[in-house]
Amino acid sequence: MDDDQNERSRRQFLTLGAGIAASGLLAGCTDDAGSGGDTDAPTATSTDEPTATPTDAPEATETATPQSSVETPYSVSIEPMGSVEFESVPETWVANNGSWADMGIALGLEPPEGVWLSGRFHTQYYDDIPGVSVDKSDMVSLYQDGGVDKEIFYELDADVHVFDPNFLMNRFQNWEEQDVAEIREEIAPIFGNCIYAQHYPWHSDYRYYSLLEGFEKLAQVFDRTDRYEAFEAVHDDFQSNLAPHVPNQGERPEVAVLWGVGNEPEEYYPYIIGDGTGFKHFRDLQVRDALASTDIKDFHGSRAAIDLETLLEVDPDVLMLRGYEAMGGGKFEDTVVSFLEDHDTASALTAVRNGDVYRAGGLYQGPITNMVLTERTANQLYGADAELFDRERVAEIVNGDL
Repeated sequence: MDDDQNERSRRQFLTLGAGIAASGLLAGCTDDAGSGGDTDAPTATSTDEPTATPTDAPEATETATPQSSVETPYSVSIEPMGSVEFESVPETWVANNGSWADMGIALGLEPPEGVWLSGRFHTQYYDDIPGVSVDKSDMVSLYQDGGVDKEIFYELDADVHVFDPNFLMNRFQNWEEQDVAEIREEIAPIFGNCIYAQHYPWHSDYRYYSLLEGFEKLAQVFDRTDRYEAFEAVHDDFQSNLAPHVPNQGERPEVAVLWGVGNEPEEYYPYIIGDGTGFKHFRDLQVRDALASTDIKDFHGSRAAIDLETLLEVDPDVLMLRGYEAMGGGKFEDTVVSFLEDHDTASALTAVRNGDVYRAGGLYQGPITNMVLTERTANQLYGADAELFDRERVAEIVNGDL
């Protein structure tokens, strides 16, 4: 990319329509702690919230800080910012969600100082990986009291802000171009791309990145490309181990991915399986989408819910429900599944009758959490009953044993 292209790309995020937010993109969004200003987490009653007290959090994995090999200053390019210059390798950081936060954990970094909602960075996914744990008891939720306060970035004083500035301007009120420029110029660089889903109108003019592409970019920022390359090999092995467990198309069940409204869900926000890191585990498993061939509109575009009667008309083989990751599997069975089994309409669903109602995994996935969720879903849908990635090797990479 030449200098002119870099400058155009850098300016692009400042000129992409702040007017979109004012024109009603946020209409229908809930401004409560349950939604976190994120309409992909639709309701205040969803249970995708932290359930453990800070004392329940595991101890953070101690990682050695490697001697930097990069010549400073250095630059890393990512859209929409273009080429972002760093005077030195960052040490502290904030991230917009668990996708980027998990990438940082995979690179052996200390957890980010803050994320949009710390309750949706599901650190329980690390429980089954020996030698890897994350203490988020001091992690700050950037979204508070219905918005994101600029002052919180000054208080955190991070070395880099890993988020897409267009997300900030278009999803949170009172954020304008000059506010983003102030954070970048007065505190630290902004570096990121909204990669978890691919539906935002304001993201249509610049590229998305896959999970591995975004991971590689972050590794370049933190001068840890050796760990990225080691993880890339683990990911390749994981894909090879996964392939034999994916049945032929005609043998795969039809699955409906939905966000349940509350612990006794009679309404659901439908998700059509698409691109973005939040759907990677479904794509890798070649899941047959029960909603894709119906008239039901994806929640990303419609912001509308469907009821149980509509769901019964589709009658998918399997229900994969989002919004319940913090519950744990046992509580999910005792609370949500039990309600469906006792409900007059829900109990007629094939998935409920056959015991095929599962948690769908979080929207925010990085290299570790994606493997955990894909393996879990392979077992639920296809009876894989196998350990599909090398947990010991993951721990070695996180801890710098390459």
